[in-house]
Amino acid sequence: MQTIKPSSASSALRSIGRRSSHTAATTRRLSTTSSLQSPSRTLLLTSTNLLRSATHPARLQNPNIARQAPASNQTRNASSSSSSEPLAKTPLYNLHLAHGGKMVPFGGFHMPVQYTGLSVSQSHAFTREHSSIFDVSHMVQRIFTGPGAAAFLQRVTPSSLETLPPHKSTLSVLLQADGSGGIVDDTIVTRLPDRSGDGGNRFYVVTNAGCREKDDKYFEEELAKWDGESVSQEQLDGWGLVALQGPEAEAVLHRALDNPSELDLKTLYFGQSGFAQLKLKGMRVSSPLLISRGGYTGEDGFEISIPKEETVDVTEALLAAGPEKVQLAGLGARDSLRLEAGMCLYGHDLNDTTTPVQGGLSWVIPKERRSADAGYYGSEAISAQLTPKSKGGSGVPSRRVGLIVEGAPAREGAEIVSVPKDGGEPVKLGAVTSGCPSPTLGKNIAMGYVKDGYHKAGTELQVLVRGRPRKAVVTKMPFVPTKYWKGAAPA
Repeated sequence: MQTIKPSSASSALRSIGRRSSHTAATTRRLSTTSSLQSPSRTLLLTSTNLLRSATHPARLQNPNIARQAPASNQTRNASSSSSSEPLAKTPLYNLHLAHGGKMVPFGGFHMPVQYTGLSVSQSHAFTREHSSIFDVSHMVQRIFTGPGAAAFLQRVTPSSLETLPPHKSTLSVLLQADGSGGIVDDTIVTRLPDRSGDGGNRFYVVTNAGCREKDDKYFEEELAKWDGESVSQEQLDGWGLVALQGPEAEAVLHRALDNPSELDLKTLYFGQSGFAQLKLKGMRVSSPLLISRGGYTGEDGFEISIPKEETVDVTEALLAAGPEKVQLAGLGARDSLRLEAGMCLYGHDLNDTTTPVQGGLSWVIPKERRSADAGYYGSEAISAQLTPKSKGGSGVPSRRVGLIVEGAPAREGAEIVSVPKDGGEPVKLGAVTSGCPSPTLGKNIAMGYVKDGYHKAGTELQVLVRGRPRKAVVTKMPFVPTKYWKGAAPA
């Protein structure tokens, strides 16, 4: 079989970072012929809201205050493009059209919201029962290399990256430089194998498409003022990234591997990654691809980083398993899947004023970095929030919660209230940030922020839907149990 080789700057993801900079901090943008990839969490909305948000921007909500309905004259982070800016196309654009994809503007790209032949709920169910392929190529892929890369990333995130093993990933957050603890963006950081000259510091960082301009500026400013050891950033433009998700994902990927012994999927656990080549049409073989186990749906699955010129061929190699096992899926199904899994959508469930503690993401902060002097941006404020007021800390004014809502579904902006037993005026506690009918549960689910003290599971509240109060019960998330592959359960 003939192996396809990327054409110029680097031969495959394995070679990224060989050209580390000798300056203290630099940024390089690679052409579409470079290579690399890792996990990500795609920004999504429900099918209806996706179509609405494409033309009607909404306000980013502040979890510290009672949230108001989205305002039409403010900008939503879910889409970084304006009506005057041309939309970009992922490498799979023509494939989406060929399969009946209904395209909408999203994150500055033409993206499929669903496909002809399957409703959003049918596509959702197919993913839970079989497997689906999601195009997430609009996500921003970055590589940080150099002796100071780990230290630099540990300043802008609360993660322990110096001890992160190669081919291991961690969910993290970029934090405001002002010390407030606010989240600039959520991200996945993967440590890549060592290369000579980079001091064992090669990290693959995936950030959200809707935050592209903001994140670019953030990293540019942070690198400019970095005074530690050398760090170089490379951004991969034009690369493909596909997420294969669902209980049949492993079988679909295994079938496509050129040499299954090269990457044993049974021992590749959630949060781990490796390189492998896939069989393509015409007796060809792909270049070595970074395959990461994880995803945004709560199902077992993989995310595959692909050179632009190979993205269509690799996707078709996965689809060759047959429509009874795998199909393409769009943003609509991905949003309802991620909400059932309790996953956040930046710009809705998280924003610049939300801290990890408020957002229910305290678990991304390891024990060794929970002190006030941990050295990352906002460590003092976040450390105080980790301890409740009752135990001497500052606590938080509000917390992200899951809700089961009776009656009509609660959408973003709906007020969450508590009605006094004496029948007095409702007391506003917060607002819904995401909500939709759950195809799996047959119930209306939502997440939002409520005042601290009302966040315990089982607490009965009310949500105002079209001005009418609807019973809502605080519920633990995920709403649907996750199925991440962490090894076979003991007999």
